[in-house]
Amino acid sequence: MNWSIEQLQAFVAAANLGSFSSAARSLGKAQSRVSTAVANLEIDLGFKLFDRTGRMPVLTEQGEQMFIEAKAVLAQCERLNSRAMTVQTEDELALTIAIDEAVPISTFEAFFDKTANTFPLLKLTILNGSRDDIAQWVDDGKADLGILFRNEQLCERLEFFSIDSFHQSLIVSVNHPLANVPTPNIAELNQYRQLVICDLQTQSKPISANCWHVDSYYYITSLVIRGLGWALVPEHIADSSWYSGEIKELSCYHIPDSLLIEMGLVKRRDKGAGNIMNWMFGEVDKMFNEAKKAKG
Repeated sequence: MNWSIEQLQAFVAAANLGSFSSAARSLGKAQSRVSTAVANLEIDLGFKLFDRTGRMPVLTEQGEQMFIEAKAVLAQCERLNSRAMTVQTEDELALTIAIDEAVPISTFEAFFDKTANTFPLLKLTILNGSRDDIAQWVDDGKADLGILFRNEQLCERLEFFSIDSFHQSLIVSVNHPLANVPTPNIAELNQYRQLVICDLQTQSKPISANCWHVDSYYYITSLVIRGLGWALVPEHIADSSWYSGEIKELSCYHIPDSLLIEMGLVKRRDKGAGNIMNWMFGEVDKMFNEAKKAKG
């Protein structure tokens, strides 16, 4: 077989976007070139990847299977290019890091303090935003590295490296009616508004039918303090001294869904990493491992 990476890229783009014209726009190529690449791939493989009888091309059964394999091949090619770029790259002159506003602030303040002392000539830009912002900035190349809570909708171009998991805490205002219910059940929670984290693309599944969606855990907590509802937030936010005496943590015993949030680093799979970024990966991992040991 003589298929090429260009053919696989055309095939995966067409399958992802649902048309050859959309695939051509995303790849910056003429539609005829994309259509020809897919047609030649079908000839090389010996079977049809798309059913073209309808208005839009639809993957055949064989096409569905090859779509999975083609994505895996392209992902491995991106890793190969990334590794080659890493070998060529030494110390970066500048880096941009995008941070989810909800990650543990004190830990990363210490991390940046150590970064400044270790690499005094590095030009560093730090961006702060929501989970959706971080992933988009890294994907667009606006940021070299992202630090965020895991979103299952991360695009395939991004690679996620887990560094820690956090429990969520159920919080209410000290004056909220639920404050007198140490272990509320679902029926009791449903009587009151839930404040739920969201971003531009996804929304967490609410427990209460009466809910508001908000894109910041800190703003959610501020609204909780005002008595506007209850919420699930990362434990380090609930335990913050900022909110001491203003919120109350309740038992999550009756909440059925997973209460763990995974946090990690994210980068473009096709981008290399120099000495400084590799140091950052190792340092962040070490800092959180030490924090776990300290907790016992």
